[in-house]
Amino acid sequence: MQYLDEKLYEYSRSDFYPFHMPGHKRQMKAENLRDPYQIDITEITGFDNLHHAEGILKENQEAAAELYGAEKTYFLVNGSTAGILAAVSACTGRRGKILMARSCHKAAYHAAYLRELSVRYLYPALDERLGLAGGISPEDTEEALKKDPDIQAVLITSPSYDGIVSPVEKIARICHRYGVPLIVDEAHGAHFPFHDSFPESSLRLGADVVIQSLHKTLPSLTQTAVLHAGFKRVNRDKLEHFLGIYQSSSPSYVLMGSMAVCLRYLKEQGREQFARYQENLQTIRNSLKQMHCLHLLGEDVVGRGNVYDLDRSKLVIFSAGTGMSGPGVHDILRRKYHLEMEMEAEQYVLALTSLMDTKEGFSRLEKALLCVDEMLEKQQKTQGGKTGRLSIEFSDGREAAAEEQVCTISEGMELPGEEIAFEESEGRISAEYAYLYPPGIPFLVPGERISRKFLEKAENLKVKGLMLQGMKDHRMEKIIAVKE
Repeated sequence: MQYLDEKLYEYSRSDFYPFHMPGHKRQMKAENLRDPYQIDITEITGFDNLHHAEGILKENQEAAAELYGAEKTYFLVNGSTAGILAAVSACTGRRGKILMARSCHKAAYHAAYLRELSVRYLYPALDERLGLAGGISPEDTEEALKKDPDIQAVLITSPSYDGIVSPVEKIARICHRYGVPLIVDEAHGAHFPFHDSFPESSLRLGADVVIQSLHKTLPSLTQTAVLHAGFKRVNRDKLEHFLGIYQSSSPSYVLMGSMAVCLRYLKEQGREQFARYQENLQTIRNSLKQMHCLHLLGEDVVGRGNVYDLDRSKLVIFSAGTGMSGPGVHDILRRKYHLEMEMEAEQYVLALTSLMDTKEGFSRLEKALLCVDEMLEKQQKTQGGKTGRLSIEFSDGREAAAEEQVCTISEGMELPGEEIAFEESEGRISAEYAYLYPPGIPFLVPGERISRKFLEKAENLKVKGLMLQGMKDHRMEKIIAVKE
């Protein structure tokens, strides 16, 4: 047996480069956090209490609010998950109703389950061939709110895992016309306010609650996040009540110290470091435009499929049409070049970059991708194939993703269930989730009828080595359905 700490240390000494979260990329030098055991304390005198902040933690949260331009900012030590759970719970009543993007993270579905909510969905535009989701339509949002006055809150994710930004400002205005708060899961956009080459933060576009993961794209330890809130449409006491429920009663001072280091770094060095980061990003983006077979998701996607903007820090590399899957590309990058990507999907890989990435790291990725592209081009020429630009074609996501809702998520999970063979489950009501993780967007939700289309999709993913999660049977041979 090898202990985890031993394996972690061994890995840290290797030459594997992380194009994945956390955003500190193992590069951050925080002298005050050099020995975590020395600073790991509890709520002793002089160090405040996160659940009733009156001293140093209150001051640090106020500094974060000032840095981001928020009315109020809360530290989250249970990640953005805690923020999503608290925000949804605070903005809805038990057994109430929420309108949310189908592309939301699984934490949003867990919030709906815990509050026994009825859910109405907004479906992002979708290029089903590539598996790329676009943005959320303001028109669809208004149509849903107009049809159903019982909706108590709207929740969307922007940017998406792939860096797709929805037209948040328009959606916020529509929500507010109907007197409904807009919650934005901006977990992947904590870096947006610090350079004008990135999209505008939802915080500045009218969202009522914005949740950001510091650890995803900024130099902070895993599990650290912030929740920004305004209280015109959100009850402050209720929000703080639920933050107390979903956060640990013993918040880690090591994690909160890491957040303080991150915020101070942004305040003191952010302008200079983000300028350097932007130069590195522009260099690699310009270079990867030379690829003939692989395709880098670029700004040409903006303006289509409700895509308002693109987070250029996400390097999404498509392999569609090359004869190689996303997992195949990732395998080569990992095995041959010792580069670890953030995510692999059917037709693409995602390199998550941050301001802590080194020039050398960017160079390694650039050279590796150009070499893989050259290899694929030679293969295509040998086989008589043709290379060409990849076109992204969005269509209505409802046609590809919608499963029939038979009952609420809570009912689907709480009703008696039984395990049945996967191939015999068509037409039954699912009692569990099925999603790829990352990014954790469900193909199937408890309370929905299992369709032939879902089963074919799951089998296709399995053949390509991509296994759905959320189900008890990780081999995808059986699924739990509501008893008939």
